[in-house]
Amino acid sequence: MSSELHGPVVPTPEAISRLRPLPANRVRLDPDGLLGGWQARNADATLPHCVARVETYGNLDNLRRVTGDSDAEYRGFWFADTDVHKTLEAAFWSGTAQAFSEEAAALLEKAQDPDGYLVSFYQEPATRDRQWNELHFSHEMYTAGHLIQAAVAAARSAPGDAVAQQVVAVARRFADLLVRRYGSSDEVDGHPEIETALAELYRVTGHRPYLDLAARFVANRGHGKLGEGRFGAAYYQDHQPLRSVDEVAGHVVRQLYLLAGAVDVAVETGDTDLLAVTGKLWDSAIDSRTYLTGGQGSRHRDEAYGDAYELPPDRAYAETCAAIASFQLGWRLLLATGNVKYADEMERVLHNAVAASTAVAGDAFFYSTPLQRRTGHDGGGENAPGHRLDWYECACCPPNLARLMASLHTYAATGDQSGLQLHLYGSGRFESAGRAVEVTTRYPWDEQITVTVAATDDEPWALSLRVPAWCSDVRLTINGTVAPVLAQDGYLRLHRIWHAGDQVILTLAMPARLVAAHPRVDAVRGTAALVRGPLVYCLEHVDTPDVLFEDLELDPSAPISVAYHSGGLSPVTLRALVRVRPPEAVDLYRGLTRTVPPAATDTVTAIPYFLWANREPGPMRVWIPLAARED
Repeated sequence: MSSELHGPVVPTPEAISRLRPLPANRVRLDPDGLLGGWQARNADATLPHCVARVETYGNLDNLRRVTGDSDAEYRGFWFADTDVHKTLEAAFWSGTAQAFSEEAAALLEKAQDPDGYLVSFYQEPATRDRQWNELHFSHEMYTAGHLIQAAVAAARSAPGDAVAQQVVAVARRFADLLVRRYGSSDEVDGHPEIETALAELYRVTGHRPYLDLAARFVANRGHGKLGEGRFGAAYYQDHQPLRSVDEVAGHVVRQLYLLAGAVDVAVETGDTDLLAVTGKLWDSAIDSRTYLTGGQGSRHRDEAYGDAYELPPDRAYAETCAAIASFQLGWRLLLATGNVKYADEMERVLHNAVAASTAVAGDAFFYSTPLQRRTGHDGGGENAPGHRLDWYECACCPPNLARLMASLHTYAATGDQSGLQLHLYGSGRFESAGRAVEVTTRYPWDEQITVTVAATDDEPWALSLRVPAWCSDVRLTINGTVAPVLAQDGYLRLHRIWHAGDQVILTLAMPARLVAAHPRVDAVRGTAALVRGPLVYCLEHVDTPDVLFEDLELDPSAPISVAYHSGGLSPVTLRALVRVRPPEAVDLYRGLTRTVPPAATDTVTAIPYFLWANREPGPMRVWIPLAARED
């Protein structure tokens, strides 16, 4: 048996994949770095919190009802089992919460029907006759998909372990039921997700019917089988066959999960046309429907994309699960193509939209991640809270965050016989084919990334370092000697015979800068955002307690300073000059030529967007109105 353990996405050797992920046990993120710190917090706080909540919110009791071990009323949504599955997946990737894993595995095995079916809501006596009869709505395959992904985590992180094998057996029985029932059908589930799960189960087991069924589900979608529903067929991703779609549309998470599954199918079947379609739709999302933070989804009503350039900051839905799905899709496309733009987007969405979803303590979460909270915003309800909540009625996001962060180390680098490729920068160790490097950095607070060769051989190999698109000033030294910066397709490819102890220092200059949106983004025309490196910054009311946010205007001609801190909420903040318009007792609308009283000036502090609402609830904004020039 191989000693290598693997992560969530592992293309087979036959797949048309340009890059190969490193074995999970050949990567370590250090907890004193930002990425490693998030992963450690996840293990210490977020995952235990999820374990506790699936108990207290009834998710486990729902399964116990099926086994006859509980008479509590069914609680939660009909897909509540998925919170258990995602938490179980996180436990396997993390290697912690073993007691929960044992209990959940035994419960799932006991609750499973003899034919393999396992969705507790539809195993209820009152709903059993509805099984497979309302696919537009039921999330049955979606639930199966998350169970399968938990099994993939079990198989890859703990091969040979009895509990892991138990989970794999349960998931395979459900997957085999799907193959028998839908292997020659034209039906699909209303919520894509099963496609990625089946493809990965194929990669784990080598059982081709799983991949064939995933391919069938991708091909079946888009023929209107699910009906219009409340929000139209696009909501279900069933409005048009995927190969003929030109733009992303509908429910964002469903769109991104479908595209992720399509990439998996494309690379495993050698379908370059399907792969090209996924890339085209990814471009459609990034070019005109993605927020500065990497969040996607501008409409609350149906959790959906809006029109091109419809990106209102205060009404941004930008669901946490959509940010996670974007990250996962970007990784699959990066592996498939090697194109640096996918790594750049992974960095952006991870450091902003995903990171903002979790409180610094790790036990409270945002479901949606807006880019503005107005003064007086009613943030009491969970649909648009003014602060992070410790759980939600539809709690898809917290355990989704837990499983992503538990496996985060597997997304940072790739490697093959040609060398190592570093895509996400964080302190840690990265190893492939006997070659290893140690990375030391305070990125993204600091500009410098130090890479030290820890193990190597006598053959030349390439150390590839990503140069982010936002960086225009790159400096490089090798063993203390300045080296030319010759980026190729977004990477510095340093090919040579390396020796243990060789040291590369990459400096990515991070001046604070102002960013403006495309002029078609009407909602933020005449504003700018503060950005440094990969981080978006924001203004928060606690730093300007005596001023209404709506009266602030940014002076674009004034320099922005960077402040470093040894304590407090953020190691780095930005300082910018603003003008504060005096409040005017005037009508809501005024004549254009009416004289406006002169504004006072002040200096304000901007914090990283992902840290907002950690001190107290209140107004926040990313996009700041620009002051008009006064000649």
